[in-house]
This record gives sequence, structure tokens and C-alpha cells, in this order.
Amino acid sequence: MELLAQERDRLLRSTTRVVGVVCALVSVVGVASSLAVPALPLVAGFACIAVMVGSLIAFGWNGSTWWTAATILSGLGAVALLTTAVAADDRAVIASALVPLAGGGLASLLMAQRGHPVGLGLTVAAGVVSAALVSWASGTVLAAPVSGVLLGWVLIAVIAVWISRSIPRVARRIYSIGTAHRAERQASETEAQRRQGARLLHDTVLATLTLLAHSGVGVSEHAMREQAAEDARLLRHLRLGATPQPQQSGDYSLTRTEESPLGQTLESVKQRFGRMGLEVAWHGTGQVLLPKHVLDAFLLALGECLENVRRHAGVPEAHVTIVHDEAMVRAMVTDSGVGFELDAVGSERLGFKESVVNRLREVGGDARLFSAPGSGTTVVLEAPR
Repeated sequence: MELLAQERDRLLRSTTRVVGVVCALVSVVGVASSLAVPALPLVAGFACIAVMVGSLIAFGWNGSTWWTAATILSGLGAVALLTTAVAADDRAVIASALVPLAGGGLASLLMAQRGHPVGLGLTVAAGVVSAALVSWASGTVLAAPVSGVLLGWVLIAVIAVWISRSIPRVARRIYSIGTAHRAERQASETEAQRRQGARLLHDTVLATLTLLAHSGVGVSEHAMREQAAEDARLLRHLRLGATPQPQQSGDYSLTRTEESPLGQTLESVKQRFGRMGLEVAWHGTGQVLLPKHVLDAFLLALGECLENVRRHAGVPEAHVTIVHDEAMVRAMVTDSGVGFELDAVGSERLGFKESVVNRLREVGGDARLFSAPGSGTTVVLEAPR
């Protein structure tokens, strides 16, 4: 509010300076063009107007009451000298020429007297004296020059009152807008802090669960490098135009051909389970071509078998042997884990049939399961070529 008041006062002083100087110069032109004032009084009157202009310029800089008094004295002196130095017949002409100075130049001081009671009193007194001088020079109170002077003082007084009341109202509105903006900014900052806290909590919980899932050891550097290599391979396939076709969480078929080499996909399965802590030893065939839908079913069934080993066998290693002939491709998944009694496990708890056997039978293959307590488990998977 204080800064706004200072800017308001500076604007009003600048306006006073511009209006006062312009009105004084207009009166100079009017008096000079009338050719009714003798040379010596004319020079003295113009000297007073020059002092008035200088005082208005100085008033525009600091608004001191002394500059207000100097402006009023020099302005009234100019009006008095110029109206008394001419004959009675020419006074009405000079009074008309001095209307801008008396009704505009002196009246402009009203706009910048807020908070200066002495300056305001001097300005009001100057208005009364200037109206009286113009009235005497015109010969009557009802003359047009007198009306012009009074109209100028009334207009500037109305403008001064309007500005004095409007600016505080605008200041309050600006302050309320600023308060609303600060409240909105604080709310945004609070929301951002809340989201940052929630994100930090989420990351902390996720990191804790990751450590628990890896027995407190965390992810090894080797596993991170392998994962980065897999991600790079996925991005390379996507950049080359391949389209991921998710069949199961974590598994994608990224080849665009109708037949895919089995060795490449088996290697990706091996790497995936290696990152999860299960070492897979591969034996037998290196490369076999299978139709896409057969390959998907075969790899999904193989992944289910290795997942069962990882979860239930209690050993860190599994062996996969791949053999094939002209009609079939067979994979034997073997582990030396705890094993189990097939008859002791109910069909509702044995997900092998639903997840592996049915999937292979849909493409013309089959699966068989062999296990005994303490002797591990062997699964034979068959898929047509």
C-alpha cells in the first residue's frame, strides 16, 4: 500500500506539472497575440509566468509546499500585472487570455495536495483571488472569463476527489488479488510437497519390498546389466517395427516372421530366470524352427515348469534338455529338489494340468509329469513341428 501511495503521488505531481505548464504557455500565446499590453508590463508579466513554470517543474519532482507557494505567488502576480497594465477597454481581452492560467495552471495544484493541508489552503485561497482578479478585469462576476475560471477549478477539484477515492479502492482490489494469488501458490506448494512425500514413501516402500524379495541383498550388478541389455534389445526390436504381443506377464513375442528359431527364445527364458536366481542348464538342440503359435505355447509351458522349480523345488538349478525329430520337439525339465507324491496332491491344487498340459494340447502337443518325494521332478513337454 505504501509503495502504491508513493506512485500515486508521483503521478499526480507529474500531471500537475504538465497541466500547469501547458495552461501557462497557452495564456502567454493569448496575451502576446492581443497586442494590448505595453512592453514593460508585458515583460514583467512574462517573467512571472516563467517563474511559475519553473516552480511547477520543481514541484513535479518533490511536491514541496514552498514550490506550491512560489507557483501561486508568481501566477497571481502575472494575472495582476497583466490585467492592471492595460486600459479598461482591453482588460476583458486580457482576462479572457489569462483564463487558462488562472483556471488551469493554478487550479492544477489541487490534484497533488493530498496530505498537505498548508498547500491545500494556499491553493484554495489562490482560486478565490484569481477568480476575483478575473472578475474585476471583466467588469462583472457573470462574465465569460469568470465562468471559465470557475469551471476549470471545479473540473480539477472533481478530478482530484475522484482520483483520491479511486486509487485506494484499486489498491484494496490489488491487495485482495495478491492475497488470493499467495493463497493459491501456497496451496500449490503444499500439494506439491504432499505428492513429493507420497512419492518418497512409495519409493521407500518399493525399495524395502525389493530388498525383502532379494533376502536383503538387493539386485546384483550383473543382474542389472542383463536387465539393461534385455531392455535395449526390446527397444531395438520396437524401433525396427516389431509389435509386442503379450501372452503372459513378462513374456512378449517380438519376431515378425511366421517361424522363429527356438534357440534365441530359449536363451531369453534362461536369462530371465537367471535374474530371478534360478540357474538353467541347457542340453541338446541349439536351433529349431517352430510355427509362431506353437512356439508361444511351448515357451509358456516351459516357463511355467521353470517357475514351479524356482518356487517349490528348493534348489537353485534346473536342467532342460531339448531333442527333436521330424514331427516333434521335446523338452525335459529336471530338478533334484524335494519332489512330491502325485497321488497326495489334489487336482484342485495341482495347476500343472491347467497351465501346461492344456496349453500344449491346444496346439497338438502334450505334457507328462514324473515326481517322487526326495527324488526331484521331471516334466516332459512335447510340441509338433
